[in-house]
Amino acid sequence: MESRLRVLLLSAVALALGGCSMWPFHKRPRAAEQPVEASVAEDGTTPAVVEPQVVRRKVKTPKIRNSNFELGPYVGTYSAEDFGVNPVVGARLTYHISEDFFTDALLGQTKTSLTSYERLSGGAQLLTDSQRKLTYYSIDFGYNLFPGEVFVGRRRAFNSALYVIGGVGSTHFAGDSHFTVTLGTGYRLVLNDWLAAHIDVRDHVFDTDLLGTNKTSHNLETALGVTVFF
Repeated sequence: MESRLRVLLLSAVALALGGCSMWPFHKRPRAAEQPVEASVAEDGTTPAVVEPQVVRRKVKTPKIRNSNFELGPYVGTYSAEDFGVNPVVGARLTYHISEDFFTDALLGQTKTSLTSYERLSGGAQLLTDSQRKLTYYSIDFGYNLFPGEVFVGRRRAFNSALYVIGGVGSTHFAGDSHFTVTLGTGYRLVLNDWLAAHIDVRDHVFDTDLLGTNKTSHNLETALGVTVFF
């Protein structure tokens, strides 16, 4: 009986020792990291890094003179209320106060035509030939509302600006001078570093009693001109 117990105890001890030997007390070491080898071509040479070849485009910047004055003539039409639409000629002097603000000095002249009454009466004239000449001058202030560029093709661009103007002056007509308020808008296109083109629409407003009643006269002018920077 004792011999059997000894055999059982020895068997239990043997099993215990065998299980301990299988327990993972230590972690297995990681495999050594293999260095990354550079790619090699079939002929044994290492390929070169491809560098992009960028062709730089030559950009020609606009050469605009640092000039604050513009001077030039203009021509157009002047719609004198009750006296028809007639050709007008004039000149302008502009001073640029800043990139946004400028001031204009305008001087223009036109010769008005007959009124409807004079045409229908068959000979009665309200004004003499010298009195039909209308001359005006004004000092206006302007604001470049939408400055920008106009592109012609792929390689040419012109600086431009849409502006509004307003000012005061005087209109001499029919032997009398009238205080005049001028309101309008225009478009400037800079053709090169010394020349610009203008399109202007102005309303010359003044009070008159030439036809027997006192009223406010609106006289619309449309003009096209060129100016030189200096």
